[in-house]
Amino acid sequence: MLLVGGQPAAAESPTPAPLPGVAGPLQEWIENTIPAPQLTPPPQTAPEPQHLTGDDQTALWKSVLSSPVGDPAFDAWPDDLDAMSPGQIIETRDVTAPAATLIDAPIARAQLVKFRSTSATGTPSFGTATFLVPAVAWQGPDPRPVEVDTLPINALGLRCTPGYTLAHGDPDNKGINVFLPNVAAALNKGHAILIPDHEGPLVSYAEPNVAGHMTLDAIRAVRSSAPDEFADSRFAVTGYSGGAIASYATAMLLDEYAPELAGVLVGAAAGGLVTDYGAVARIFNGRTASGILLSVSLAIAREHPEMLEYMNNLAQWVATSPLKNICGEADGPLGAVGIPLEVAASIDHPLDSEIAGHIERLTDLTDRRSGVPLYIYHGANDFWIPLEESRKMYGQQCGLGVTAQFRTVPGEHVSAMMNGAGGATDWIDARLRGEPAPNDCA
Repeated sequence: MLLVGGQPAAAESPTPAPLPGVAGPLQEWIENTIPAPQLTPPPQTAPEPQHLTGDDQTALWKSVLSSPVGDPAFDAWPDDLDAMSPGQIIETRDVTAPAATLIDAPIARAQLVKFRSTSATGTPSFGTATFLVPAVAWQGPDPRPVEVDTLPINALGLRCTPGYTLAHGDPDNKGINVFLPNVAAALNKGHAILIPDHEGPLVSYAEPNVAGHMTLDAIRAVRSSAPDEFADSRFAVTGYSGGAIASYATAMLLDEYAPELAGVLVGAAAGGLVTDYGAVARIFNGRTASGILLSVSLAIAREHPEMLEYMNNLAQWVATSPLKNICGEADGPLGAVGIPLEVAASIDHPLDSEIAGHIERLTDLTDRRSGVPLYIYHGANDFWIPLEESRKMYGQQCGLGVTAQFRTVPGEHVSAMMNGAGGATDWIDARLRGEPAPNDCA
């Protein structure tokens, strides 16, 4: 979630006890005034989740997914995922020619990798990632290191992913292009770059379990695709805002999901990080970041379709419209009028409901211990994602014995990204050189 604009949030009141799903006058008026859309879902090869309760909900789930992009690498679900291991390569494609048109650094090759992965609920899925190898020779004594860059995709559409953008040389995805200069800088140092499409094939923006699984499986796939070059390389992951969710989740899920990568993944940097979804949702709701909250709610419902039961008729019209394919630069302006979640829900006080508590529990990784050293940074004046949230997570990880550093940098959410980038880059570079991580945990 990379945020633009907005007003400071008021101090939060204590979270009330969860409420059962009851419609209020606003929800009743919307349901009685706006008819449900007649849904004709496009053909989908994605397996249907277990939580769907009937034909109508199945049709709605299929209708809110991102539209196919016409490229089987991103659209097609293999039939034999059950028989594959997480990280196992499904296919690869050379995308050097289109990728080179977007990256201002010489590259020896760019490869699109499709691999088996795992959904948020533990079912077989697949992922895609782009692997960039620079033309610059690596001067270090050890194998060329790999920087895993979890870009803040912040999108609902498959066409918005880094993988599609680089594979098709698509200059229209400005949300990704903003970050490509950082990718070029790392390539010019001789680092290989791995860019996972961490929202997964359902484009489940901000779902941390998906993001962690996709990133870890991308690392597995790259190591197996070029064992002579990268089986012994160090990997480190870095991300900001929406990308920080993926970087953080990769560190938190490492020990339980990919324990064989311990010692391969040597560090994780995360800036502007969200860990408490409920707290941040209450800050976003009804303010100028409400468009991001609404986008995230739809995206997470793709992986957790039990949420669809609480989507009212108005929301169904919007969620099945072309808005379901928006890229990151569009969801911020959607909230300019401060649309509260109550307008999209079939129940009153949706953020205080049982379903909200259920989703908050599923997306909470704060009970995990990072499998790698951490570098956490946050804007001193970030009025959307509270500084104390990152500071609390840092303290929790210190208490669990994790080697970690925490830095407060000047600025709000956007300027803090730029102000903190140098420190994060230096920290990642040192980990990739094999230097021990400094520890500020007292």
